[in-house]
Amino acid sequence: IWTTSEIKTNDSANKAATSIAVTVDVSPETAQEYKFPGQYVQVKQNEEGKPLFLAIASAPDAENAKFDFLIKKTDDNAWLTTGGVEVSQVLGGGFPVKDELDNVVKYDFPCQNILLFAAGSGIAPIRAAIESGELKTSKSGGRTARLYYGARTEDDMCFVDKFSEWESMGIEVVPVLSQPSDTWKGRTGYVQNALEEDGVPVPRNSGALLCGQKGMAESVTEILTKAGVFEGRVLTNF
Repeated sequence: IWTTSEIKTNDSANKAATSIAVTVDVSPETAQEYKFPGQYVQVKQNEEGKPLFLAIASAPDAENAKFDFLIKKTDDNAWLTTGGVEVSQVLGGGFPVKDELDNVVKYDFPCQNILLFAAGSGIAPIRAAIESGELKTSKSGGRTARLYYGARTEDDMCFVDKFSEWESMGIEVVPVLSQPSDTWKGRTGYVQNALEEDGVPVPRNSGALLCGQKGMAESVTEILTKAGVFEGRVLTNF
């Protein structure tokens, strides 16, 4: 089900200018379909265009008929800069936070700690989850949360301007660079390496959200479940 929509803003999403942050006006009906962080839509240039699958980067808000997207620049998506586009209905079930992380009866253990993992543009649905408030994190007694965010270089990281806001919401942000500069003083390697180094302090009371490359997701899932995190509490959006 396609509706004609309009690209309203198009800004660079990182210092390397390899990704763009796009805001698209959508129909009120489409906005109301977006209920869970991690859901996505298909977007195409016109009726004959090849659709792209894009995770929605903004939090669900039925009253605000706009979707944010994070798009890694390629030759195939250069048209995603301005003008009209066709947007599908909202697809997928998103991250099943309420069914899995909030479900004490199912697991007998409350989820008090959340680990978030993103690589590259996979930060888009993770941002939506953080800013939705569904994770129930807070510095004043909510769930604890830590975000491992992987990128090649510091300039490749997106939404850096959001980090302080997320920290104020109780999200510890841990950037991990695979090709750091000589001046980088943070974590290096890949997010799964950082997780191995840190471990999972209370696995039975922990849950996780993941979005990124297949290898990263598989490695993180294996580490978490071997540590004792319930498999059902390791959530992906696809």
